[in-house]
Amino acid sequence: MSDAPILDGCEPFTHDAGDVGTGVLVLHGFTGNPSSMRLQAHGIAEAGHHVEQPRLPGHGTSVDDMLTTDWSHWSGEALAAYDRLAERSDRIVISGLSMGGTLTLFTGLERAADGRLCGLVCVNPAAAHEAPDRRQMLVDLLGAGTTVIPGIGSDIADPDVAEIAYDGTPVAPLLSLIDAKSQIADRYGELVVPLLLFTSQDDHVVPPDQSEHLAATYGAGDGALVDHVWLERSYHVATQDYDRDLITKRMLEFVGRVTE
Repeated sequence: MSDAPILDGCEPFTHDAGDVGTGVLVLHGFTGNPSSMRLQAHGIAEAGHHVEQPRLPGHGTSVDDMLTTDWSHWSGEALAAYDRLAERSDRIVISGLSMGGTLTLFTGLERAADGRLCGLVCVNPAAAHEAPDRRQMLVDLLGAGTTVIPGIGSDIADPDVAEIAYDGTPVAPLLSLIDAKSQIADRYGELVVPLLLFTSQDDHVVPPDQSEHLAATYGAGDGALVDHVWLERSYHVATQDYDRDLITKRMLEFVGRVTE
């Protein structure tokens, strides 16, 4: 990873609420940055909770910077941010958008034995096995020397809002995400804390059936653990879209309920 400057608005966010209490980890998506969930992170802080919102390695700078990173870097930072939050929190909720949702599930699995973990929040998570032909297409592109393909950012229905995201999608890092996702896609039955799941019906980046797989297998199929909220007005980056305030409100209610 280079010393490329952080783009304006893409900085990480940390909030120390003072006393030991509830903490929320907030994780952004692939080729995105903390700005995509800034509204939710600030809302959580204003409610009096600790917040850790890291900028994942290679994000919020340049595509060239991201080409030097993979799942091990992003998951490592997610776990490190959880542990930083745990230093001042006795109850923790993990939340994430898209790949941030994948990282939420991964971190939940890795920290499942931590008695502080109380719940997970996923927004349009990349949560199921990828179609083999799609993965092979990426392998073929990489083999042909194509390292970057068109970007996937700013899938937002609201015409007055734009996501800060890269114009290009780095192929090798994307393959690392697909492979990591496949390694945990059959393990959601191990998770036993409540899950708040938001899914956009019209998502041009992550198909809704990825959320359906998660909801059906989470907690070994215990539907009582899953609160599945379908979003009818927002596209993939729902945390910045028409349903952004609904997501913030429902997240805060969920955090209050599972940590009381």
